[in-house]
Amino acid sequence: MRKIRVNASGCYDVVIGQNLIDSVGELILSVVDKCKIALITDDTVSALYSERVTASLIKSGYNVAKFVFQHGEERKNLNTYGEILAFLAQNTLTRTDAIVALGGGVVGDMAGFAAATYLRGIKYVQIPTTLLAQIDSSVGGKTAIDLYEGKNLVGAFKQPSMVICDTDTLKTLPNDIYTDGMGEVAKYAILDKRVYDLIDGGFEIEQLVASCVDYKRMVVETDEFESGMRKLLNLGHTPAHAIEKLSSYKIPHGKAVAMGLNIIVKASLKNGLIDKTTYENITGAVRKCVGQIDCSYSIEDISKVAKSDKKRAGDKISLVMVYGVGDCRPLKMDVDSVGEYLR
Repeated sequence: MRKIRVNASGCYDVVIGQNLIDSVGELILSVVDKCKIALITDDTVSALYSERVTASLIKSGYNVAKFVFQHGEERKNLNTYGEILAFLAQNTLTRTDAIVALGGGVVGDMAGFAAATYLRGIKYVQIPTTLLAQIDSSVGGKTAIDLYEGKNLVGAFKQPSMVICDTDTLKTLPNDIYTDGMGEVAKYAILDKRVYDLIDGGFEIEQLVASCVDYKRMVVETDEFESGMRKLLNLGHTPAHAIEKLSSYKIPHGKAVAMGLNIIVKASLKNGLIDKTTYENITGAVRKCVGQIDCSYSIEDISKVAKSDKKRAGDKISLVMVYGVGDCRPLKMDVDSVGEYLR
C-alpha cells in the first residue's frame, strides 16, 4: 500500500493499494469521526461494491444511508444534484456528518459538489473505482456538474478528507472503460517524463496510478485554484470537451482527451513547437494507451463549441501546447483564432 500526502488548503492522503474496499471504514475513521455517512454511488458500482463498503463503514461505527443514481455522464446534471441535496436533508445530515463517493468521475464530481454546497460544506471521502477517477478526477478538489450549454460549467473547489484507490476495482472494469482511463494516462505521459517512460517500457498498475497521482499532487500543491501551473492539466481538454458535447457524450471523457491530445500535438507540429520525431514519439505513446485517436469532427465544429468552454476568459482562451515530453505551456489567444491555430 502506498500513501501520497496532498498538502493543499485541506491536507489529505491518497491511499493506493489492493484489497482496500473491505477496510475503508477503518481507513476513514482516521480522518472522519463516527457519524452519519451518505454513501453516494451509481447503479453499476452499487451492485459491485456498495454492500462491502457499507459493511466496513458499519463495522467501524458509522450510520450509513445510501443514494444510488443511474450511471452515465448525462446524469451529471442539476436534476441529479437536486436529488442528492434532498436526500441529504431528508436523512438529516448535519455539519458533523460526511459523504462518501463510491464510483467513477461522475459520482465523484456529483458527490463532491454536493459536499461543497450542502450546509455550506461538509466532509467527504473519495473511493474512485475507475482508472480515470483514480489517477485524475478524485484528486485535487475540483467538483462540478454539467449544463446543457457545456461540461463542468457549475462547480466548486472542495478538497476531500481522503482518497482511497483500491486497484482491485480496476479488474472489474469493462475494457472500454479501462481504455477510457488510459486517455488521461496519455495526458500525464506527455506532461511527465516518468509516466511517459512507464508507458514506453511497461508498468505495474499500482505504480502507474501512484505516478500520475504524484504529478497531480505536485501541481495542486503549487497552484490549487488554477491561476497558473494547474492549467497544464487541461492539456487536450479544450478540444476534448467540445468532442464530448458534439457526440452528445457518446464519446466518453478519456477517449475524447486522447483525440484532443492528437489535435494539440498536430497543431504543435504545424506551428513549429516540436519536430516530426517528437510528434511521432508522442502520438505513438498516446496510441499505445488508447489505440484510436483520430476524430471525425471538423476543427471548425470543435472550435465553435470550444467558445463555451469554462476556461474561456472574455474573448481569450488558453490552449496548452506541447514543446516536448515534460514541456507543455499554456498559450493564450483570441477565441476566434482557435480554429485557425488548430487546423
